Amino acid sequence: MNTVQVNLGSRSYPIYIGEGLLGRAELVTPHIVGHQVLVVTDEQVAPQYLAPVLASLSDYQTEQLILPTGESHKTPATLNQIFDVLLQYRFSRDATLVALGGGVIGDMVGFAAACYQRGVRFIQMPTTLLAQVDSSVGGKTAVNHPLGKNMIGAFHQPCCVVADTSTLQSLDPRQLRAGCAEVIKYGLISDVGFFVWLEEHLQAVLGLEPQAIAEAVRRSCENKAAVVSADEHERGQRALLNLGHTFGHAIETGLGYGRWIHGEAVAVGMVMAARMSVRLGLLPEGEAVRTRELLECTGLPVKLPAELGVEEMLAHMSVDKKVLAGKLRLVLLEAIGQATLVDDFDPVILRETLQEA
Repeated sequence: MNTVQVNLGSRSYPIYIGEGLLGRAELVTPHIVGHQVLVVTDEQVAPQYLAPVLASLSDYQTEQLILPTGESHKTPATLNQIFDVLLQYRFSRDATLVALGGGVIGDMVGFAAACYQRGVRFIQMPTTLLAQVDSSVGGKTAVNHPLGKNMIGAFHQPCCVVADTSTLQSLDPRQLRAGCAEVIKYGLISDVGFFVWLEEHLQAVLGLEPQAIAEAVRRSCENKAAVVSADEHERGQRALLNLGHTFGHAIETGLGYGRWIHGEAVAVGMVMAARMSVRLGLLPEGEAVRTRELLECTGLPVKLPAELGVEEMLAHMSVDKKVLAGKLRLVLLEAIGQATLVDDFDPVILRETLQEA
């Protein structure tokens, strides 16, 4: 097992990474202060992993909630189901919530924990690659609105993250590829050595070879932990973690949540960010080609879906958390391993980039 620390003073917490970690009570019990625990999962994850988690929590008053699966259910209505259980069983302020599942479950449970009695503890147990390397770390929690993805949320850090890499063996190939988009992102924004490693070991990662997948998860978490520790509330450097996301969120909103999964939309977004960086003279053409080729080798899409036009993309991009004072800010690339935030670009170049995609 590897342990990566997220250093946030009194809110610091460990990320445990390794095989066979679900069900290991000694990893989670030090982070539970009361006697009430609610485990929230979904219909797909519950049959596979709920039993060992509940067994590890047998010393507590433990309740469970199984929600429907998928991004289309990441809504305020579903969030209310979590509050219903918490209130029904009279959970107190020292209760702990456990998010067992992918990014949708993690985001909703984290938001519920941020809101319930103005904040209770929660533990992340991510079971997808995307959640293990990205959404479970850093304290961003949210639900979607029909007009914008993740626009209703809060910063609320978990008290620990248990990333059991053996759960990735049950992922379908589409979810695994989607997770790789976020892994590749870390190489693009701040770690050229990791990007080169991925170029050389991509097939081992996609093949879920234990050593390769452990390395990919560990290095991704180290990169994210470093950024979050330096900028918890996204006032500067943390915004760079959104490479491809302004484009990607517009795709997800425009298609309807769940048509494309998050990593697929982000992959196209990163290709567009690289192409726009070339148009602005920031990035050499060859590095944009390497970016696209690695994503293509992963089996991810690299072009916009045909039903989304330029005007619709622009409309959805205008409803983005990185819009400040009416100006859209985009995360672009100056080199592989070096991202930058840009808000003074020519809007014609953005239109040309969308048209090309």
